[in-house]
Amino acid sequence: METVPPEITRQDIELLVDAFYEHVRKDPVLGPVFNPAVHDWDEHKATLVKFWSAVVLGTREYRGNPMAAHRPHRIVAEHFEYWLSLWHHTAKQHLGEEKAEIFIGFAQRIAQSLMYGLNLDPQRPNRRQSLPMHPDTSV
Repeated sequence: METVPPEITRQDIELLVDAFYEHVRKDPVLGPVFNPAVHDWDEHKATLVKFWSAVVLGTREYRGNPMAAHRPHRIVAEHFEYWLSLWHHTAKQHLGEEKAEIFIGFAQRIAQSLMYGLNLDPQRPNRRQSLPMHPDTSV
């Protein structure tokens, strides 16, 4: 398990979640996936602050099931790759290198777990056409 630097705060998480999902809402690739699924963005972001607080800070306020939340949506493996590239960019932009790397590491492991649980094997021969990386990244 990674050591959490004491300087990571709930405010860092709120800043990252807010900035990231503002990008997602307007994004030409992720917006069409998220916007129809999220009926109340403020509520969704509050839930995600609780989720990331549980992941990074070890709080116990999150009571959801990420696998069940993602299962009903039309998500392909490439959406995760694209999501990660945008997360990477946003974390570094708003939190700086050291803090961003903590969030990026957790996000990569969570994405792998969700892809596995949703049967989205990126090696399958019949997968849909790859999506481009987010244009603001050089990941």
